[in-house]
Amino acid sequence: KLCGYLQKLSGKGPLRGFRSRWFVFDPRRCYLYYFKGPQEPLPLGHIDIASASFSYHQPEAGAAAAGDEPAAFEVHGPGGAVTVLKAATRQDMTYWLQELQQKRWEYCNNLDAAKRGSRTSPTPSDFSKGLVAKDNPDLSILSQNASAERARNILAVETSPTDLVGEQAASQPAPVQASAINFSLKQWSTEIKNSMSSLRKGSNENRRSVFYTSEEWELLDPTPKDLEDSMALEEKRKHLAEGSKGLTSSAFPFDFGRIPHKARRPLLKDMIGSSKNRNSSESSPTEWCSGSGNKLVSELQLKYQSQQEELEKLKKELLSQKELVRLLQQTVRSSQYDKYFASRLCEGVPKEKLELLHQKDDQILGLNNQLEKLNLEKDSLQQEVKNLKCKVGELNEQLGMLMETIQAKDEVIMKLSRQLSECEDSTASPGGALNSPTAICANKELQELDRLKDNLQGYKTQNKFLNKEILELSALRRNAEAREREWQAKYTSLEAKLCQIESKYLILLQEMKTPVCSEEQSPAREVITQLLEDALKAETSEQPEQAFFKPHLVSEYDIYGFQTVPEDDEEEKLVAKSRALDLKSLSLSENREISAGVKWENYLASTMNREIVRCVELKNLIRAGIPHEHRSKIWKWCVNLHVKKFKDSTVPGYFQTLLQNALEKQNPASKQIELDLLRTLPNNKHYSSPTSEGIQKLRNVLLAFSWRNPDIGYCQGLNRLVAIALLYLEQEDAFWCLVTIVEVFMPRDYYTKTLLGSQVDQRVFKDLMSEKLPRLHAHFEQYKVDYTLITFNWFLVVFVDSVVSDILFKIWDSFLYEGPKVIFRFALALFKYKEEEILKLQDSMSIFKYLRYFTRTVLDVRKLTAIAFGDLNPFPLRQIRNRRTYHLEKVRLELTELEAIREDFLRERDTCVEKRDLISDDEEDS
Repeated sequence: KLCGYLQKLSGKGPLRGFRSRWFVFDPRRCYLYYFKGPQEPLPLGHIDIASASFSYHQPEAGAAAAGDEPAAFEVHGPGGAVTVLKAATRQDMTYWLQELQQKRWEYCNNLDAAKRGSRTSPTPSDFSKGLVAKDNPDLSILSQNASAERARNILAVETSPTDLVGEQAASQPAPVQASAINFSLKQWSTEIKNSMSSLRKGSNENRRSVFYTSEEWELLDPTPKDLEDSMALEEKRKHLAEGSKGLTSSAFPFDFGRIPHKARRPLLKDMIGSSKNRNSSESSPTEWCSGSGNKLVSELQLKYQSQQEELEKLKKELLSQKELVRLLQQTVRSSQYDKYFASRLCEGVPKEKLELLHQKDDQILGLNNQLEKLNLEKDSLQQEVKNLKCKVGELNEQLGMLMETIQAKDEVIMKLSRQLSECEDSTASPGGALNSPTAICANKELQELDRLKDNLQGYKTQNKFLNKEILELSALRRNAEAREREWQAKYTSLEAKLCQIESKYLILLQEMKTPVCSEEQSPAREVITQLLEDALKAETSEQPEQAFFKPHLVSEYDIYGFQTVPEDDEEEKLVAKSRALDLKSLSLSENREISAGVKWENYLASTMNREIVRCVELKNLIRAGIPHEHRSKIWKWCVNLHVKKFKDSTVPGYFQTLLQNALEKQNPASKQIELDLLRTLPNNKHYSSPTSEGIQKLRNVLLAFSWRNPDIGYCQGLNRLVAIALLYLEQEDAFWCLVTIVEVFMPRDYYTKTLLGSQVDQRVFKDLMSEKLPRLHAHFEQYKVDYTLITFNWFLVVFVDSVVSDILFKIWDSFLYEGPKVIFRFALALFKYKEEEILKLQDSMSIFKYLRYFTRTVLDVRKLTAIAFGDLNPFPLRQIRNRRTYHLEKVRLELTELEAIREDFLRERDTCVEKRDLISDDEEDS
């Protein structure tokens, strides 16, 4: 993956300069996105590489041409826009230019395929695993010019990147120049969004925010001592700010570490004021305003200073009032003591005891005063310690600067020593002092010759690059012209076909409006038949001569291997073709401001040197859908997250051992497994025939699981769960995925013979329907429609064969990360999606018929996801667990009653002669 640090020239006027940015190339759109850093979720902008050209300038004759010098290059975009980028070294610059040229060449040569890649072409198997990764996309790639390819290879410059290029660069610090400004005023809104995102991420990872001074968060009245310390610190900051003119300061000037622990939370006004006081001597007026704006700023500053003076006066007045209150409290306390002693004396208490109490009270007051003095001394000592620490830090910085100066001087001394030794050697050579001028001239000529050779090599490299750039641009221009001619021919063909279809529709409409002939002789019948035949023609590879002029609308199989148009029922074929066209229309009309793939690439790049952990950012990304090329990796991580405790307790080769035992020994579940293999997903090409690759893998996983969990063995429904998992996971990972679903996510007895857990979930779902969708629930109750007959299968197989494939895999993304609560969310969301249509149905038969197929008509995955994770909130898991416990007891009581009725029936049958011929369902099955 092409990514890394580059410096981008941006800004205007005095703010113009190079800023370090993190660049990521998106091959889907041929965009080069740039972020403030590798951890930022939102890009600051992008550069269109597909329509760009590249150039760079050779350094001047007197400039150093070493490979470790920063090197700038230009990206010329459409409309005359020029973006100047700078790499850390010339080696990195060459690498970036070569890679960007290659990416542009690949994208433009495969432009048609790239446009269809988001829906019809699986990504290479380097990213994905499982059965989907085995597919090879049949893409119409333009034939490449052999001579152009040969010339490109000859003109290519071999180079390798440094540590600042590639995914490993995400862990490296950004290379920032000493005078670089790393804040973009142009993209200030994106900067603020990224900052808020990082703050939220920090709080979610239990980090203390920089705006908090202590763990607890409460308003406390400041003591006079705290106010004195705060005022003293403020005065000190002002003096430091006045004395540090011309020096660079911290980019974040607030020193929260010195605020007392029990002080109040700093106000935003105080923080902004402190920031302005600290930076007023450094920031020039051109950073914030220009022209007539200076006058307004000066007025605001005067107003602000007057308010600050008033605030200081109020603080001093508050301090004096606090001191007065403290003195009054002491006076009141002493008067209370005197009153107490007088009352006790009147009551007849011995005077000696009262004097003793009076002495003790005086001692307590004296000790309190001494304690206050000691606290003041302690605070002053702590302040001195802080000052000393600051001085130590400054001394350390000075020491570091001195060490660097000494090192630089040592290098100069070594260089001068080498030059002196060379001069001595040249003087000691034959000819002595007489030939020294000649030797010096020869050395200068040799140095000049070396410099010229270096410049010549640089110009040769630049010439090769520019020749390659001209060659590529010429070839791309020819390809674009050829592609334009082909599109023109395709457009003409499509326009002619549209005219034919429109003519047939007009004939049909005219006949429907005013019939001329009888129904048997009507031309409408022939027109409808012809239109249906044209619409149901599938796109196959058997018509290569027509494939060029035919639009790539609906393929025979989607990217997951599911058949888009069935072959048996003609009416169902028409509905499926219409549904596939609607899905294609949705995918083409999606307005993606920022590619979701780039967000995922940026997130995964930030996890190169650390493991993926659960966080809000990852949950939001997964809820929006995992990209096809990353689904294998994220699914495997989710499964390992949930079954870690199981895998840690097993020996290596555990899956293979289970499979071997299941194959060699007698397995009661193997017969039923064999019967269900071809009935699992007959509409998917990976499981459609006995020789399909998925069938054997499906058999292995089911046999291994039946041996691991003999209480369940095999239940109809497990085969579909495994079949979906195998599309993106290998056999062993799909086995652990099944363990996750059956043994971690779902309650006990969910897939046993009684399906007890499944029955309980249907009752929980009824409760949620009455709570979240009361109108729809009342509608079903009114017409006595038991919708759990439909939803039971949704929960058992997690919507397999119930929704379209795009929505199915989006549901599975969130399901494997968040658990079974997702099933309840999407089941409710499906009813919410079609609530108004269901409420219009006014009889039980039509409602039940609609419920059997309505989920296949839900196509907008974004709308469905917004309902599931937005409109249905709050959705606490604790509520679902409590209701499961409640309904579990009720279902168990009902099963106990049924078992008692069954035993009574058997006893009565054995004793009654007339009922001996009656048998139960279980006996009939056996």
